[in-house]
Amino acid sequence: MTRFTFVHPALLSLLLVLGIAAQSHRAQAAEIIVAGGCFWCVEADFEKVRGVREAVSGYTGGKTANPTYKQVSRGGTGHYEAVKISFDAGKVSDRALYDLFFRSVDPTDAGGQFCDRGESYRTAIFYQDAGQKNAAIAAKAEAEKALGKKIVTPILSAKAFYLAEDYHQDYYKGSKRVVTRFGVVKQSDAYKRYRKGCGRDARVKQLWGSAAPFVN
Repeated sequence: MTRFTFVHPALLSLLLVLGIAAQSHRAQAAEIIVAGGCFWCVEADFEKVRGVREAVSGYTGGKTANPTYKQVSRGGTGHYEAVKISFDAGKVSDRALYDLFFRSVDPTDAGGQFCDRGESYRTAIFYQDAGQKNAAIAAKAEAEKALGKKIVTPILSAKAFYLAEDYHQDYYKGSKRVVTRFGVVKQSDAYKRYRKGCGRDARVKQLWGSAAPFVN
């Protein structure tokens, strides 16, 4: 005998609403992966953008599984320091984020970014589908036209993304005391001194002027 379970109409309505909301949430959730030199800085920049939910640091593009920071920074793994940016597609698009990305780095530099040199500090965009690929290509072409210089940032198919060590996540707002060449300082202060000393904002402002989105 077939059994039927009675569901109260009010409960059924609630379940339908929750199901629709969950589908809407999944439809709006999206992510991009970019490499822009020091991942601390990319995190700090993009977590300020309206519609961005989170930015996490990691490694991608190489051949070594589960790499460590020491391995990646030493070179030879093929990995980039990268950031996975999760966002609400109803508030900001991948194309808009790519436009911001190009104007937050020096995309003319093939050897690294600012004071950080070597393969792990190169710029790149890692697309996850055809739509992202097309958006990245369009953003690159527009940025190259606006800058009037050749952009060397490659647009690559996404590979496995490995999370960086815990101490790298949200480094720019950390409160721990760390040892630096400036002495023992709070982590967030160490980040600010590093960023200024590396010349990131100065170079971005020199390149992009008032179009640089994260430079004060």
